[in-house]
Amino acid sequence: MTRPALLAISHGTSSPAGQAAVSALVVAVAARLPDTIVRLGHVDVQQPDVAASLDAIPADTPVVIVPLLLSAGYHVRVDLIQQSSGRGDVTITPALGPDARLVDALVGRLETLAPGPDDALVLAVAGSSDDRANEDCRVTARMLGERLGRQVAVGFLAAADPRLDVAVTTAGDRVVVADYLLAPGYFHDLAVTLSGSAPVAPPLLGSDEPPASLVDLVVDRYHGAVGLSD
Repeated sequence: MTRPALLAISHGTSSPAGQAAVSALVVAVAARLPDTIVRLGHVDVQQPDVAASLDAIPADTPVVIVPLLLSAGYHVRVDLIQQSSGRGDVTITPALGPDARLVDALVGRLETLAPGPDDALVLAVAGSSDDRANEDCRVTARMLGERLGRQVAVGFLAAADPRLDVAVTTAGDRVVVADYLLAPGYFHDLAVTLSGSAPVAPPLLGSDEPPASLVDLVVDRYHGAVGLSD
């Protein structure tokens, strides 16, 4: 049997820094899977889109789509299914989060700001019209709080309440913002703006090497779909 290809599907961004960061993650995943076709496509904004990405994979090769999305919103539950429906040998894995390995990456990014014991923490999340995706983010905030031994509030950048600026204002006198976004781009810039004077940690991916926990997570999603263990 032909080993299934891994098609990583990101949201897509117009930010060159964000594009480079996501590409670096997929390159790192490919290095972990040397005998597997690994490709990157996008559900929005960028090309190739899902259909074009699938067309570029040999027709006799099954495909595992791993959404590079932090929660299971409309893109995972609707767009990916519709956009991959023209091919019958496609498996779509769960979204990346919630997962303890994302919390590992969040903690690593927060360490760059060295929050003090009296600092309030707010998790900046994109927000979704599907409240199941928003609940995924709330779960991640609780997981982060359990890891750090403190409460973590949630602030949404779009589609849900409380908005990030409101969450920051009500959290306390000194606030540190954890950025629950995959890569630099529009939403990270918006998070910085809405946070005002509160420092904002970098997104999960940046110009440095992708966190090993994120690479592990993507590889694990693929292995789970094909019945392998790492």
